[in-house]
Amino acid sequence: MGQRQPVTARVYDCWLGGTHNFPEDQAHAKRLLEVFPEIEPICKANRAFLRRAVRVAAQAGIEQFLDLGSGLPTEGNVHEIARAVNPSARVVYVDIDPVAAQVGRAMISGADGLEYLCADLRDTDAVLGSEEVNRCLDLSKPVAVLMIAMLPFVREKAAEVVAAFRDVSAPGSYLVISHATNEFQPEQMREVAQVYEGATLPITMRSRAEIAALFDGYRLLEPGLVTLTTWRPQPGDLDPFDDPTRSHTLVAVGQR
Repeated sequence: MGQRQPVTARVYDCWLGGTHNFPEDQAHAKRLLEVFPEIEPICKANRAFLRRAVRVAAQAGIEQFLDLGSGLPTEGNVHEIARAVNPSARVVYVDIDPVAAQVGRAMISGADGLEYLCADLRDTDAVLGSEEVNRCLDLSKPVAVLMIAMLPFVREKAAEVVAAFRDVSAPGSYLVISHATNEFQPEQMREVAQVYEGATLPITMRSRAEIAALFDGYRLLEPGLVTLTTWRPQPGDLDPFDDPTRSHTLVAVGQR
Protein backbone atom coordinates (compact mmCIF):
# COMPACT_ATOMS: atom_id res chain seq x y z
CA MET A 1 0.00 0.00 0.00
CA GLY A 2 1.45 3.40 -1.01
CA GLN A 3 1.92 6.30 1.32
CA ARG A 4 -1.20 8.33 1.99
CA GLN A 5 -1.39 11.96 1.05
CA PRO A 6 -1.93 14.39 3.91
CA VAL A 7 -5.58 15.36 4.19
CA THR A 8 -6.71 18.79 5.35
CA ALA A 9 -9.17 17.54 7.99
CA ARG A 10 -6.53 15.30 9.57
CA VAL A 11 -3.81 17.98 9.43
CA TYR A 12 -6.23 20.35 11.19
CA ASP A 13 -6.84 17.59 13.76
CA CYS A 14 -3.09 17.56 14.52
CA TRP A 15 -3.13 21.25 15.45
CA LEU A 16 -6.19 20.81 17.63
CA GLY A 17 -4.43 18.04 19.55
CA GLY A 18 -6.58 15.24 18.12
CA THR A 19 -5.64 11.61 17.59
CA HIS A 20 -7.32 10.84 14.25
CA ASN A 21 -4.34 11.53 12.01
CA PHE A 22 -1.47 9.66 10.36
CA PRO A 23 2.31 10.20 10.17
CA GLU A 24 2.06 11.95 6.79
CA ASP A 25 -0.55 14.33 8.24
CA GLN A 26 1.72 15.00 11.21
CA ALA A 27 4.71 15.64 8.93
CA HIS A 28 2.70 18.10 6.85
CA ALA A 29 1.43 19.84 9.98
CA LYS A 30 5.00 20.16 11.28
CA ARG A 31 6.21 21.58 7.97
CA LEU A 32 3.47 24.20 8.01
CA LEU A 33 4.28 25.12 11.60
CA GLU A 34 7.88 25.78 10.59
CA VAL A 35 6.75 28.20 7.89
CA PHE A 36 3.74 29.59 9.74
CA PRO A 37 3.87 29.14 13.54
CA GLU A 38 0.58 31.04 13.95
CA ILE A 39 -1.36 28.20 12.31
CA GLU A 40 -1.97 26.25 15.52
CA PRO A 41 -3.47 29.14 17.51
CA ILE A 42 -5.42 30.16 14.39
CA CYS A 43 -7.08 26.72 14.30
CA LYS A 44 -8.04 26.98 17.95
CA ALA A 45 -9.31 30.53 17.48
CA ASN A 46 -11.42 29.33 14.54
CA ARG A 47 -13.09 26.79 16.83
CA ALA A 48 -13.79 29.54 19.37
CA PHE A 49 -15.34 31.71 16.64
CA LEU A 50 -17.45 28.76 15.50
CA ARG A 51 -18.78 28.31 19.03
CA ARG A 52 -19.64 32.01 19.35
CA ALA A 53 -21.38 32.14 15.96
CA VAL A 54 -23.41 28.97 16.56
CA ARG A 55 -24.49 30.25 19.96
CA VAL A 56 -25.61 33.57 18.45
CA ALA A 57 -27.58 31.81 15.71
CA ALA A 58 -29.22 29.41 18.17
CA GLN A 59 -30.14 32.26 20.53
CA ALA A 60 -31.74 34.02 17.54
CA GLY A 61 -34.00 31.01 17.02
CA ILE A 62 -32.11 29.02 14.39
CA GLU A 63 -32.88 25.34 14.99
CA GLN A 64 -30.95 23.68 12.15
CA PHE A 65 -27.33 23.83 11.06
CA LEU A 66 -25.41 22.65 7.99
CA ASP A 67 -21.71 22.40 8.86
CA LEU A 68 -19.77 22.24 5.58
CA GLY A 69 -16.20 21.00 5.75
CA SER A 70 -16.74 20.12 9.38
CA GLY A 71 -13.61 18.01 9.74
CA LEU A 72 -13.02 15.57 12.55
CA PRO A 73 -15.10 15.77 15.74
CA THR A 74 -13.46 17.75 18.50
CA GLU A 75 -14.41 19.52 21.71
CA GLY A 76 -17.29 21.93 21.26
CA ASN A 77 -19.04 20.34 18.29
CA VAL A 78 -21.83 22.29 16.63
CA HIS A 79 -24.64 20.16 18.02
CA GLU A 80 -23.26 20.45 21.55
CA ILE A 81 -23.17 24.24 21.37
CA ALA A 82 -26.55 24.57 19.63
CA ARG A 83 -28.31 22.11 21.94
CA ALA A 84 -27.05 23.91 25.01
CA VAL A 85 -29.36 26.71 23.79
CA ASN A 86 -32.06 24.61 22.10
CA PRO A 87 -32.07 20.85 22.86
CA SER A 88 -34.05 20.14 19.68
CA ALA A 89 -31.48 21.68 17.31
CA ARG A 90 -30.61 19.54 14.26
CA VAL A 91 -27.22 19.35 12.55
CA VAL A 92 -25.81 17.85 9.37
CA TYR A 93 -22.03 17.59 9.24
CA VAL A 94 -20.37 17.36 5.82
CA ASP A 95 -16.76 16.48 4.99
CA ILE A 96 -14.95 14.97 2.02
CA ASP A 97 -12.58 12.85 4.14
CA PRO A 98 -13.82 9.26 4.79
CA VAL A 99 -11.92 9.11 8.09
CA ALA A 100 -13.70 12.24 9.32
CA ALA A 101 -17.03 10.79 8.23
CA GLN A 102 -16.37 7.44 9.90
CA VAL A 103 -15.36 9.03 13.19
CA GLY A 104 -18.21 11.53 12.98
CA ARG A 105 -20.83 8.87 12.35
CA ALA A 106 -19.56 6.85 15.30
CA MET A 107 -19.77 9.95 17.49
CA ILE A 108 -23.42 10.67 16.65
CA SER A 109 -24.60 7.08 16.26
CA GLY A 110 -28.12 6.63 17.59
CA ALA A 111 -28.68 10.35 18.18
CA ASP A 112 -31.83 11.89 16.72
CA GLY A 113 -31.52 14.97 14.55
CA LEU A 114 -27.84 14.48 13.69
CA GLU A 115 -26.30 13.28 10.42
CA TYR A 116 -22.79 13.02 8.99
CA LEU A 117 -22.45 13.12 5.20
CA CYS A 118 -19.26 12.16 3.37
CA ALA A 119 -19.32 14.38 0.29
CA ASP A 120 -17.45 17.06 -1.61
CA LEU A 121 -19.17 20.30 -0.65
CA ARG A 122 -18.24 21.72 -4.04
CA ASP A 123 -20.79 19.29 -5.49
CA THR A 124 -23.66 21.31 -4.12
CA ASP A 125 -26.35 19.25 -5.88
CA ALA A 126 -25.04 16.05 -4.26
CA VAL A 127 -24.98 17.64 -0.81
CA LEU A 128 -28.40 19.26 -1.06
CA GLY A 129 -29.93 16.18 -2.67
CA SER A 130 -28.49 13.74 -0.13
CA GLU A 131 -30.62 11.55 2.11
CA GLU A 132 -28.80 12.93 5.14
CA VAL A 133 -29.69 16.56 4.43
CA ASN A 134 -33.26 15.82 3.41
CA ARG A 135 -33.83 13.52 6.38
CA CYS A 136 -32.53 16.01 8.94
CA LEU A 137 -33.16 19.52 7.63
CA ASP A 138 -36.20 21.41 6.39
CA LEU A 139 -34.78 24.05 4.07
CA SER A 140 -38.14 25.81 3.83
CA LYS A 141 -37.24 27.10 7.30
CA PRO A 142 -34.19 29.14 8.31
CA VAL A 143 -30.88 27.27 8.54
CA ALA A 144 -27.38 28.30 9.55
CA VAL A 145 -24.84 27.35 6.87
CA LEU A 146 -21.38 27.12 8.41
CA MET A 147 -18.25 27.50 6.26
CA ILE A 148 -15.46 27.61 8.81
CA ALA A 149 -11.95 27.72 7.32
CA MET A 150 -13.04 25.71 4.28
CA LEU A 151 -13.60 28.17 1.42
CA PRO A 152 -9.82 28.65 0.96
CA PHE A 153 -9.86 25.03 -0.26
CA VAL A 154 -12.41 25.92 -2.94
CA ARG A 155 -10.02 27.32 -5.52
CA GLU A 156 -12.53 27.96 -8.29
CA LYS A 157 -16.12 29.19 -8.20
CA ALA A 158 -16.22 29.76 -4.44
CA ALA A 159 -18.88 32.44 -4.93
CA GLU A 160 -21.01 30.00 -6.92
CA VAL A 161 -20.74 27.39 -4.16
CA VAL A 162 -21.83 29.89 -1.52
CA ALA A 163 -24.66 31.13 -3.75
CA ALA A 164 -25.98 27.59 -4.28
CA PHE A 165 -26.48 27.15 -0.54
CA ARG A 166 -27.84 30.70 -0.20
CA ASP A 167 -30.42 30.15 -2.92
CA VAL A 168 -31.98 27.17 -1.12
CA SER A 169 -31.90 28.86 2.29
CA ALA A 170 -35.11 30.41 3.59
CA PRO A 171 -35.24 34.11 4.50
CA GLY A 172 -33.82 34.58 7.97
CA SER A 173 -31.10 31.97 7.40
CA TYR A 174 -27.55 32.59 8.56
CA LEU A 175 -24.22 32.27 6.76
CA VAL A 176 -21.07 31.93 8.88
CA ILE A 177 -17.67 32.23 7.16
CA SER A 178 -14.09 32.32 8.37
CA HIS A 179 -11.55 32.71 5.58
CA ALA A 180 -7.76 32.96 5.36
CA THR A 181 -6.67 36.23 3.80
CA ASN A 182 -3.58 37.62 2.11
CA GLU A 183 -4.65 41.12 3.12
CA PHE A 184 -2.06 41.65 5.85
CA GLN A 185 1.20 39.84 4.98
CA PRO A 186 0.95 38.72 1.35
CA GLU A 187 4.53 37.41 1.08
CA GLN A 188 4.18 35.11 4.10
CA MET A 189 0.78 33.92 2.91
CA ARG A 190 2.23 33.11 -0.50
CA GLU A 191 4.80 30.86 1.19
CA VAL A 192 2.08 29.15 3.23
CA ALA A 193 0.06 28.51 0.08
CA GLN A 194 3.10 26.89 -1.53
CA VAL A 195 3.39 24.43 1.38
CA TYR A 196 -0.31 23.57 1.06
CA GLU A 197 0.27 22.52 -2.54
CA GLY A 198 1.47 19.19 -1.10
CA ALA A 199 -1.90 18.44 0.51
CA THR A 200 -4.97 16.97 -1.16
CA LEU A 201 -6.56 20.41 -1.42
CA PRO A 202 -4.38 23.44 -2.18
CA ILE A 203 -5.25 26.67 -0.42
CA THR A 204 -6.40 29.95 -1.95
CA MET A 205 -6.07 33.19 0.01
CA ARG A 206 -8.57 35.96 -0.71
CA SER A 207 -8.68 39.70 -0.12
CA ARG A 208 -11.14 41.51 2.13
CA ALA A 209 -13.15 42.60 -0.91
CA GLU A 210 -13.32 39.04 -2.26
CA ILE A 211 -14.46 37.65 1.10
CA ALA A 212 -17.03 40.43 1.54
CA ALA A 213 -18.47 39.58 -1.88
CA LEU A 214 -19.25 36.04 -0.68
CA PHE A 215 -21.96 37.55 1.54
CA ASP A 216 -23.96 38.85 -1.41
CA GLY A 217 -27.64 38.60 -0.42
CA TYR A 218 -26.91 38.71 3.33
CA ARG A 219 -27.00 41.48 5.93
CA LEU A 220 -23.89 41.31 8.09
CA LEU A 221 -24.40 41.15 11.83
CA GLU A 222 -22.33 43.56 13.93
CA PRO A 223 -19.38 44.00 13.97
CA GLY A 224 -19.29 43.08 10.25
CA LEU A 225 -16.30 41.53 8.50
CA VAL A 226 -13.47 41.58 11.04
CA THR A 227 -10.37 39.69 12.11
CA LEU A 228 -10.86 36.28 13.68
CA THR A 229 -10.62 37.06 17.38
CA THR A 230 -12.47 40.38 17.27
CA TRP A 231 -15.92 39.04 16.32
CA ARG A 232 -17.92 39.31 19.57
CA PRO A 233 -15.17 37.94 21.84
CA GLN A 234 -16.28 36.33 25.09
CA PRO A 235 -14.48 36.46 28.45
CA GLY A 236 -13.57 32.77 28.25
CA ASP A 237 -11.94 33.06 24.82
CA LEU A 238 -8.18 33.41 24.96
CA ASP A 239 -6.73 35.74 22.32
CA PRO A 240 -3.31 34.37 21.33
CA PHE A 241 -2.46 37.34 19.12
CA ASP A 242 -0.93 40.63 20.28
CA ASP A 243 -2.00 41.98 16.87
CA PRO A 244 -5.39 40.72 15.57
CA THR A 245 -4.11 40.77 11.98
CA ARG A 246 -1.71 37.95 12.89
CA SER A 247 -4.67 35.58 12.65
CA HIS A 248 -4.59 36.20 8.87
CA THR A 249 -8.29 35.37 8.96
CA LEU A 250 -11.42 37.42 8.33
CA VAL A 251 -14.80 36.33 9.67
CA ALA A 252 -18.41 37.43 9.50
CA VAL A 253 -21.96 36.24 10.12
CA GLY A 254 -24.70 37.25 7.70
CA GLN A 255 -28.47 36.88 7.78
CA ARG A 256 -30.44 36.43 4.60
